[in-house]
Amino acid sequence: MMMRSQISFVFLVLPCLGLVTLSLCLGFVSAASSLPQPNKLTWHYYKIHNTCHEAEIYVRHQVQLLWNKDKTITPKLLRLLYSDCFVTGCDASVLLDGPNSEKTAPQNYGLGGFVFIDKVKSVLEERCPGVVSCADILNLAARDAVHLAGAPSYPVLTGRRDGLTSSKSSVDLPSPSISWQAALTYFKSRGLDVLDMTTLLGAHSMGKTHCRYIVDRLYNFNNTGKPDPSMERSFISDMRKLCPLRTKKGQSDPLVYLNPGFGANHTFTESYYSRVLSHKAVLGIDQQLLYGDDTKEITKEFAAGFEDFRKSFALSINRMGAYQVLTGNQGEIRKNCRIPNKK
Repeated sequence: MMMRSQISFVFLVLPCLGLVTLSLCLGFVSAASSLPQPNKLTWHYYKIHNTCHEAEIYVRHQVQLLWNKDKTITPKLLRLLYSDCFVTGCDASVLLDGPNSEKTAPQNYGLGGFVFIDKVKSVLEERCPGVVSCADILNLAARDAVHLAGAPSYPVLTGRRDGLTSSKSSVDLPSPSISWQAALTYFKSRGLDVLDMTTLLGAHSMGKTHCRYIVDRLYNFNNTGKPDPSMERSFISDMRKLCPLRTKKGQSDPLVYLNPGFGANHTFTESYYSRVLSHKAVLGIDQQLLYGDDTKEITKEFAAGFEDFRKSFALSINRMGAYQVLTGNQGEIRKNCRIPNKK
């Protein structure tokens, strides 16, 4: 089921022959820097090309400073990376401003983290003007932020260039209430598999969501006038207190933790998978992981083994970060992540 023909960046993973061997398979993750490098990205690109030798150090230092002040930087940057890569590829197009840019799409409501990237970019422009792309900064900053929250610090291949345009109409991010089959189809369209999907959804161990994305589960699941039967009853009661039924225009849309009980810590843990197994997932797509044979087995594995989850996350987020990147003479290196360079 879980055969992978593509080797991700500088890690060597033995092919998984079945879910019962997931722990064993992930245990064989090891350094292999001589492996082929996909999409013309390079490990330590800025060092090799001697254009900004300390680029990754500058990013890491700024992320540390920002994280010390605001722990929400981690879930915000992870969502920002997802919203960028899954649309037109990892080209930092989601960072561009404009009346009809990607960030104005309904699916990107509440998207944050832009000021974090602005800060890191301003430092790099002072040290290495016109050299480090916004796309690379986003991938590096997300890596460093999630590492501070408890994930492994994994190598990030760099050499991405920035896209020139950003369009609201290009945003096809799926609803958080879709089925696991529809979600898997979507992930596969981006070159990712069932292990990637189940792993990357684990980022929901942190962060918040607006009540608008879950009120259907609480009050009118599939237009039945009843709550989602897959939700544990006491959990429904708890969430209804936080998310009252929306009955009038202009009603507030509160934020709730994606991982109640743990989310306020802003730490990267396996607790998300335990909540899914207990039928206490906030988003519909998260609870759906119990209804696919493969996704259910992976969920059980990660709930029981944090290290398996950590190693798989490092692989999957790099596979996502390599999706449809721009390299060479494609795109540009923006001076300001919010606007294209003037021609």
